[in-house]
Amino acid sequence: MTRRTDWAEYAYPDTPRGGSRAGDTGSAGTGGEMRGHVPAHDEDGGSPSSSRAEKGEPPGDPVERARAICLRLLTGTPRTRKQLADALRKREIPDDAAEEVLSRFEEVGLIDDGAFADAWVESRHHGRGLARRALARELRTKGVDSALIDEAVAQLDSEREEATARELVARRLRSTRGLDRDKRLRRLAGMLARKGYSEGMALRVVRQALEEEGEDTEFLEDDGV
Repeated sequence: MTRRTDWAEYAYPDTPRGGSRAGDTGSAGTGGEMRGHVPAHDEDGGSPSSSRAEKGEPPGDPVERARAICLRLLTGTPRTRKQLADALRKREIPDDAAEEVLSRFEEVGLIDDGAFADAWVESRHHGRGLARRALARELRTKGVDSALIDEAVAQLDSEREEATARELVARRLRSTRGLDRDKRLRRLAGMLARKGYSEGMALRVVRQALEEEGEDTEFLEDDGV
C-alpha cells in the first residue's frame, strides 16, 4: 500500500476501503531541491477547464474533489495552506468545502506551515546560499505566517550567514580575475545582495576576499556598494 493511500485513510478514516480514493490518483513527485522535497516551482492545481477525469478527481461532492486535489498536490511535495487554498480556488471549490478539507489536513499534520518553513530555510540556504532576508521574502510569497517565518529564519545566525557568504564569494572570485577592482567589487557584492545579504556584510566579506588576493581595499571603508 502506498503512502498516498495511508494519507487518505488518515485524513478521512471513514472512506470505504473499496471506494475511490483521491490519494490513489496522480503521479508521484520526484521531490525538489530540498530535503523536505519542496520544489523550486509549485504547481497550482491546473485551470478550472482541465478535465477532472484526467486529474483523477471524483465528480460531485466538492469536499471529495477538494480532498482529491489536495492529496494529489501533496504527493511528494509539501505545500503551505495558502498554496493549497489557491489551488482549490482555481478549481472553483466552494469556500466551505475548501475550509473543511484544509482544516482537517492541518489537524492530522498533512499541512504544517511551520515544518514547511523550517525545511525551506534549510534547503534554500544550503543549496542556494540565500540569506535570512531572501528566505523570509520567499516564505511570505507562499503565505507562511510572519511568526512562523521568524522562527524558521532564526535557524540561521549571523556567523552561519557570514560563513556562507564567504563560500559564495570564494566560488565566484576566480571568474572576476582580470577585471578592474571596481568591477570585481560590484559583481561580487551584487551577487551577495541578490541573495539577501546586507550591504555591510557584503562589503566586509568582499573586501577580505580581495585583500587576500593583494587588492588595495582601503577605499571600501568609506564607499558603499
